[in-house]
Amino acid sequence: MLRKLIKHEFRATGRIMLPLFLVLLVTALGANLSVRGMLDTRYKVLDILGSLLVVAFAVAIIGVCVMSVVLMVQRFYKNLLQDEGYVMMTLPVSVHQHIWSKLIVSAVWFALTIVVVCLASCIVAFDVGFVQELVWGFRELFRELSRYLDAYYAINGTVILLEFLAMCFLGCCVMCLQFYAALAIGHSFPNHKMAWSVLWFFVLQFATQLLAGSLIALLDESWLHHLLLAWTEGWHLSGTAATQLMMLTVLLGEVLYGAVYYFLTTWFLKKRLNLE
Repeated sequence: MLRKLIKHEFRATGRIMLPLFLVLLVTALGANLSVRGMLDTRYKVLDILGSLLVVAFAVAIIGVCVMSVVLMVQRFYKNLLQDEGYVMMTLPVSVHQHIWSKLIVSAVWFALTIVVVCLASCIVAFDVGFVQELVWGFRELFRELSRYLDAYYAINGTVILLEFLAMCFLGCCVMCLQFYAALAIGHSFPNHKMAWSVLWFFVLQFATQLLAGSLIALLDESWLHHLLLAWTEGWHLSGTAATQLMMLTVLLGEVLYGAVYYFLTTWFLKKRLNLE
């Protein structure tokens, strides 16, 4: 059933995001033409038109990035907290499946947004010399990597890549869950639900920042901090090991951070959801 929910979410969101991606790529092509031959000419009309194309490209980038976030919030709000919620909550689907379908689809669209923005930027900067330099740069990069990485480091490089992808996915999920939790709490009230949601968003942000800051301060002055320093003094970590330790620490923090918001979201959707 989760697969069907994900398919439904992609259909609903793709009708908006795919045309926006196309508009961004078209404006990138226009900006490229503008940079290559329309700016700094003796014709004032071409200068104005070229400037407008560059501005349109910048606006398109901002619009695509903002819309990916807005659409993520809107789908959760309209699909589960408004009139559609009466239908969605009667389906033979758990609340967890509803949430995970939206988290997965949102993470995919965030990743595609980054890819399309990078592609559009390459289109704007495109010329023969740029392509040659880019190919040469990648060739040198892979040559240095193949020279540096033996079998042991290749395994660690794969692990680091997987950890990085997991960190990016969890980061997207945590960002979504911050909005989901605030909306779920706000819509447990009988009146002024959106106002309560906005208020609870800032309350949750303040609470988590205060808790995280207090925890870091306590650890910094506690016996545990000194114990860890004494324990790791004899370690001689390589660059790979230090990178993995840092990424695992970030992953653990994201898991704990997201677990709190996930619990709040699921609990309020199950126990306190008010669709009236």
